[in-house]
Amino acid sequence: MTERMNYHIPVLLKDSVEALVTKPGGVYVDTTFGGGSHSREIVSRLDSHGRLFSFDQDADAEANATYVRPDGVCLATDSRWTFIRSNFRYIKNWMRYHGVDGVDGILADLGVSSHHFDDESRGFSFRFDGPLDMRMNKRGGMTAADIVNEYDEEHIADILYLYGELKQSRKIARDIVRARNAAPITTTYGLLAAVEASFPKEREKKDITRLFQALRIEVNHEMDALREMLLSAGELLKPSGRLVVITYHSLEDRMVKNIMKTGNIEGKQRQDFYGKVLTPYTLTVNKPIVPSREEQNENPRSRSAKLRIAERKEKE
Repeated sequence: MTERMNYHIPVLLKDSVEALVTKPGGVYVDTTFGGGSHSREIVSRLDSHGRLFSFDQDADAEANATYVRPDGVCLATDSRWTFIRSNFRYIKNWMRYHGVDGVDGILADLGVSSHHFDDESRGFSFRFDGPLDMRMNKRGGMTAADIVNEYDEEHIADILYLYGELKQSRKIARDIVRARNAAPITTTYGLLAAVEASFPKEREKKDITRLFQALRIEVNHEMDALREMLLSAGELLKPSGRLVVITYHSLEDRMVKNIMKTGNIEGKQRQDFYGKVLTPYTLTVNKPIVPSREEQNENPRSRSAKLRIAERKEKE
């Protein structure tokens, strides 16, 4: 049994798993299985009573469970491990289905797998000319091509501004509509040709990255899914359970930081009579952990990563 070793290069692997697994006999959830590196590392730290549930909505990810590590760990044959092919937004329902009332830790590596960026048929990267798809779950749903060809101009502009933080979102949306009126935009290079006049050369690569990010977030409803998962985590985590999250862009990082500091997505502080902030979490690190310079050099994708860790307080 083999793994496609280039599927995904894990980020902050040791730091995140060391923060997560505090009880070898505990119950843990890896909400983003991907290439399986984090899940395999978690299982290697569990005793015979420990359990791990791994989520991924992408069919390509499940096949990675057949890889046998040099130390003999193979998730596909390990009774302590369960794969759930689903979006992590449904974590609470699936835990209930498996008879789990509470967990000792939840890990989320929110980045897109290297595999997705390197597979030209998925449409996640502007490095290749391929179908403008961007779906994490290929079983159905709207594609990026559907969005650029069917959404009205104002809706496209809003998405690019909210999810890509592109100041020229209205001009880009206008260029997209003009191009699609001539011919449908169905490929990544077709999209680039439609918007190339909207990007100043000195910011071209960065802004195009944000354009693709915005469309990907909309296609996969990423912010809604993250919101639901984070709120469910607060209900599932046992006292002293850990919430460990690796973020890659400011939108998701802000949401994670808010939930950890205030217990709500909006970041609204509630205080008791003495002015103490009421939150269900205690931060285990005041500042996010970032990859070492060595890791950033070996894996450029890790340069934007931030690891945030919080522990569930005893219920009052």
